[in-house]
Amino acid sequence: MKKFRFQWGAFLMFVVFGGLFFILFGRILFIQMTGQVDGKELAKIASNQYERNAVLQASRGAIVDRNDVPIASDTLSYHVVAVVNEAASKNSKKKYHVVDYKETAKVLAKYLPLKEREIYDKMKNAREGAWQIEFGRAGKDLNRETMMKMKEELDRKKLSGILFVEGKKRFYPNGRFASYLVGFAQKEELENNQTVTKGKMGLEKTYNKQLTGVDGKVNYQSDGWGYLLPTASKQIEEPQDGQTIKLTLDKTISNFVEEAMDQVEEEYSPKKMLVLVSNPQTGEILAMSQRPTFNPMTREGLTENWLNDAVEQTIEPGSPMKMFTLAAAVEEGKWEPDDYFKSGSYRIYDRVISDVNVKGWGTITFMEGLQRSSNVGMAYLLERIGDQKFIEYVHKFGFGKKTGIDLPNEASGVVLDNYPAERLTTSYGQGSTVTPLQMIQAASAIANNGVMMKPYVIDQIIDPNTKEVLENHEPEESGTPISAATAKEVREILATTVTSEKGTAQKYHLENYAVGGKTGTAELPKTDGKGYMSGYGNYLYSFLGMAPIDDPQLLIYVTVQQPKLKAGEQGSDPVSKVFNPIMENSLKYLNIAPDDEQLIPVKKVGEYEGEDAETAASSAAEDGFQTVLIGEGGKVIKQIPKADTKLTEDSMILLETRGDTTFPDMTGWSKKMVLSFMNLSKLDIRINGEGYVVGQSVTEGTSVNKNDPIVVELRTPRQQYNKKKSNEDKEANEEEQIMGG
Repeated sequence: MKKFRFQWGAFLMFVVFGGLFFILFGRILFIQMTGQVDGKELAKIASNQYERNAVLQASRGAIVDRNDVPIASDTLSYHVVAVVNEAASKNSKKKYHVVDYKETAKVLAKYLPLKEREIYDKMKNAREGAWQIEFGRAGKDLNRETMMKMKEELDRKKLSGILFVEGKKRFYPNGRFASYLVGFAQKEELENNQTVTKGKMGLEKTYNKQLTGVDGKVNYQSDGWGYLLPTASKQIEEPQDGQTIKLTLDKTISNFVEEAMDQVEEEYSPKKMLVLVSNPQTGEILAMSQRPTFNPMTREGLTENWLNDAVEQTIEPGSPMKMFTLAAAVEEGKWEPDDYFKSGSYRIYDRVISDVNVKGWGTITFMEGLQRSSNVGMAYLLERIGDQKFIEYVHKFGFGKKTGIDLPNEASGVVLDNYPAERLTTSYGQGSTVTPLQMIQAASAIANNGVMMKPYVIDQIIDPNTKEVLENHEPEESGTPISAATAKEVREILATTVTSEKGTAQKYHLENYAVGGKTGTAELPKTDGKGYMSGYGNYLYSFLGMAPIDDPQLLIYVTVQQPKLKAGEQGSDPVSKVFNPIMENSLKYLNIAPDDEQLIPVKKVGEYEGEDAETAASSAAEDGFQTVLIGEGGKVIKQIPKADTKLTEDSMILLETRGDTTFPDMTGWSKKMVLSFMNLSKLDIRINGEGYVVGQSVTEGTSVNKNDPIVVELRTPRQQYNKKKSNEDKEANEEEQIMGG
């Protein structure tokens, strides 16, 4: 019989493993009963593993013109992502990562501003463990057209791993358009890899707070791959888009400005140019532009100058200042147009001032002196007014202080009035400095029957989510420096600078509208501040004009600095080539009746808004007007011109209804009619030529939208006659050749 031996080793193992089992069992039992691990709830941990959240990006507020035409807005964009981790395709027959680096790089290089090798290296040499890579700025902000071309080629070549992530970018549809006023915004990277669009210049910067929206977010539960579970609920916090900034600018008038400036820039290569267009009866700025300028989309042309010259820069205005000296003299009863003075030169203490014609024009009347822009005439006029009284008027007209426009960094200029010589030179625009905006404001008193209007560019600020008008800017008077009678007399005198054979403003004559204003040839201070520049063309040429002179609807200030003039040319040549087309086209666009139509019998336009389109057209026809329908019919929602406007018989009235816009047959339409149609329809119509429509790029009845460029060809009656005669002569020659053959 064997003796029993106790196995201590086996017993010890049993105790150890038994103990571990009871500990593990107890732990499991505890977790099941409490649902916690280390004080943390398991359900919450599991939930967090599959809890997803995403940012719902808010749109930056739009900047629109007075007719709600976009000037700056957000648009869809895409950025390229390359998935480089093979784990993305794990357990899947379909490949979700980049497999063919070389061929993929070749395709991407066609569309991105990167070399094929750069793209290849970025993908191939991605840091270990990286899931995906991006291509920096080069792979961002792609438009839909580029994205679709890339996607189609990648799909066609069966190249995997490239994703296009949807986002937003700032879009400026008009390119070089009031760029220093509107400014630009650009994206900035945040620490959390998110981006935010911030205004960097102009209105985009000044109103960045109002334009910036509040992002929303969405929380949801997903599976292990990140896909939304069918039974899961979503918690959504909607984004709040930025506020809409509605400007007083008119896109059509601004286009006239940009086109005229482009032509003069190409022909004369001036160092600088500036144009301001305002409604003198309200103070609304309808256009504001300068050269050099830049494209806010690409920043092309943006140099070290980030200033809005109309507001932030000061100039010595030159002779346009004489209109305010004239106004002071008329208001004080010191203007005697038929009195005489000796032109040429004038001595004040040890200083001699002279006219542009140093020898003078002999003894001439004050009226002729004004027409010839005589500095000496202003000196003698100042004697009559009194130089201290004159300076009072200078301040009444708003010089030496800010206008208070709703734009940043406004300059105030300096009125030199410490010494008699300074007060004298101020009377003809030398020495003292002003901003172009101050010139527009001061001239509004002359154009607006003595009442000076404060300039402004912000019409409304609107909540795009509720359509509530948060801010509404109304016209505001900024003083009454002269009486209505004085303003009328000054306008009549200024008109003679255009109509008189002795006037310096003859080149500003318009065929259809009477213009009044004052030319300027201001000396430019040297860069070292010692004296003034000399030499042919080294001046600031300008014109401050208004029309129609009886009741000015527009006020335009143009400056052209140091243009490259050809032999025999004057500074008024480039300036008039800017001013004239802007004034003529803008007045026609605004349906301002030409002067020669004032004597023709007119009728008042009826109120057609809210009426059925057919009824409205019938009523208009009974009054002798033509009508053009925009839209698909039904109720009239808008008309041009407005009710009670006076028009001659056979004039055109545009009636807008809801629905798609179909293009009419414009054959025979005047330029004014085309501009009116463009204003109401908001279509992108490019006008070539003058006179009447002879051709159009789309046929009658074609459905069009605002992004379709449409070309309309115009010819004057003389051009049409010459064309017809040329065709007839050509046909006659062909017949002779046939007969002779």
